[in-house]
Amino acid sequence: MNRQELISAVAYRTGDSKAATGEAIDAVLGAIMRALTAGDAVQLVGFGSFSTGQRAARIGRNPSTGEEMQIAAAKTVKFTAGKAFKDAVKAS
Repeated sequence: MNRQELISAVAYRTGDSKAATGEAIDAVLGAIMRALTAGDAVQLVGFGSFSTGQRAARIGRNPSTGEEMQIAAAKTVKFTAGKAFKDAVKAS
């Protein structure tokens, strides 16, 4: 499902226009991104939680040459599915 399909599905379920639904979805995603950027976690009970983490620097290999290379440390985003979400996926 891409962004437009998501907007269409939510607009159909809520009865709102696609334009209003798109703005609402953009606002929700923007709020989640701002919270994570600020270092906060976002917990949506029943759905899951978004948080940030650190990936340590490490040595990897260039797949085409096999040469060792340094991979820099990185800040990452993690999503952990909630129990209700996991149960819904298992049941399908």
